[in-house]
Amino acid sequence: MESDTVAPVEMAADGDIMASVEEGPTDQFILADVTRDDAYLTTPLADAASLPAWR
Repeated sequence: MESDTVAPVEMAADGDIMASVEEGPTDQFILADVTRDDAYLTTPLADAASLPAWR
């Protein structure tokens, strides 16, 4: 059985990554590279992993 691996991604050394929570009808967690256009992702805050879960 093959392992489920993800290919390494090349990242620019000059990126500036920020995270934010946008409050509204559904609170959204936003992760963005503010040095590039359209380089962001969002997810409902309830579905976002907590810091201990990332470790």
